[in-house]
Amino acid sequence: METEPRKSASPLMVAKAVFWSFLGIRRKKDYQADLVKITPLQVVIGGLIGAAIFIATLVTIVHIVLSK
Repeated sequence: METEPRKSASPLMVAKAVFWSFLGIRRKKDYQADLVKITPLQVVIGGLIGAAIFIATLVTIVHIVLSK
């Protein structure tokens, strides 16, 4: 019995899943679909990139507010 090759998730799909995970809001149907397509490595990389963007945004906002 042959297994179907696993479809890989697109970077946009990973970014969307990580964004909604940061907010803590996710529909069960979407979560189940993510489990099938997104690999743990993609989640870790997406999470690190998302965290870096979040921190850079906060630092930029603080820099702009304090410079005025």
